Amino acid sequence: MNIKFASTHEWAKIENEKAYIGISEHAQHAMGDIVFVELPQQGKVIKAGDSIGVVESVKAVSDIYTPLSGKVVEVNEILLDSPEKINQAPYESWLIAIEMSDPEEVEKMLTKEQYEDICKE
Repeated sequence: MNIKFASTHEWAKIENEKAYIGISEHAQHAMGDIVFVELPQQGKVIKAGDSIGVVESVKAVSDIYTPLSGKVVEVNEILLDSPEKINQAPYESWLIAIEMSDPEEVEKMLTKEQYEDICKE
């Protein structure tokens, strides 16, 4: 699994110059049942750390941040109608796909082990 993590609980699956971004299993579990997702428009240019949308659960509304910079080339439209899929399969339920503008940013992300250590704290 070629997935890297951000300390803000997002993940990125890297495929060549493209990154699929979603929220971690830990984050979706802490949020509870997800009932609404708001995502950016295709074509939007984003920088690492920017808010890329909102996830609303039965417990709270949370901003989602991108760990990588680039241009949104795909939005997972399925989640707009079925946001609960994030709870069911967080690592298959990507939110957006971006064409990375700075692939070196991936090196700043956490490995699965590093991320799990943060979640234990």
